[in-house]
Amino acid sequence: MTAANPALQKLGYRPEDRVVIVHADDVGMCQATLSAFAELVAFGLVSSGSVMVPCPWFPATVAWHLQHPSVDLGIHLTLTSEWEAYRWGPISTRDPASGLLDPDGYFHRSREALRQQAHPEAVEVEMKAQVERARQAGLKPTHLDCHMYAAMDARFINSYVQLGLTERLPLLLLRQRNPAWGQDARWDQWVSEWEQLGLPIFDHLCLMNWTGSTLDRVEWAKQIFAELPPGLSCLLIHAAQETPELRAIMPAWRYPVAEYQAFISAALRDYVRSRGIHIITYRTLGSVMQSR
Repeated sequence: MTAANPALQKLGYRPEDRVVIVHADDVGMCQATLSAFAELVAFGLVSSGSVMVPCPWFPATVAWHLQHPSVDLGIHLTLTSEWEAYRWGPISTRDPASGLLDPDGYFHRSREALRQQAHPEAVEVEMKAQVERARQAGLKPTHLDCHMYAAMDARFINSYVQLGLTERLPLLLLRQRNPAWGQDARWDQWVSEWEQLGLPIFDHLCLMNWTGSTLDRVEWAKQIFAELPPGLSCLLIHAAQETPELRAIMPAWRYPVAEYQAFISAALRDYVRSRGIHIITYRTLGSVMQSR
């Protein structure tokens, strides 16, 4: 039998239960992500999302959330800016010596460039600044996670984890290490230490990959839910409504639009309900930390 995840055990779930947070990343990146998220959480399959503080639609996202305070919304700590002609940069500094800026004055486009050039102290200051700005705007975040997994790099992970502990907020953290994200062999030891500090850790991460036909997102999602293993999972989606702005930002705009359409599908919602899968929020997961 699968060993019980300590966080799920505290929440009263059994080792064989399949528990998942269905999470919308990149809310506030552009207008299309916010309007999609608003519909998705109202529909009921998506249980959580996170907002990108440095992005143009952050203020509108906070304004919407203040009208819907029960919605589970965290901070998508942002250290990279990947699109060709739609960019954003740090809010804590404009100093090139920080290593946070590319030659054009924006965040680096890739994790690799960030890893090679950013100073860990500058990354820590920037993450704290994003949390502070979100709180000053009135957001009461339910969790912290990170754009393109950049903060989970071995050079930055300590600051990321410490920020979660200081803020008493759960984080996106996984048991399995991923060398592609800049993680090393110390990961297993760190997971044990984090759990002893009371941090919930996900057993599994599931993604809607942007490959193949865009017309099979419902069937693809059904397969993900069907194969969901026991334990605590996070299913990440990147959803947006089709708008001229979205089409101009990303060449692969059909994928987030298809994900949005899939997760407002009654067929998918009925399927998930029939599988006995428990969908929870980061707010629920955070109650494990608050009880310590």
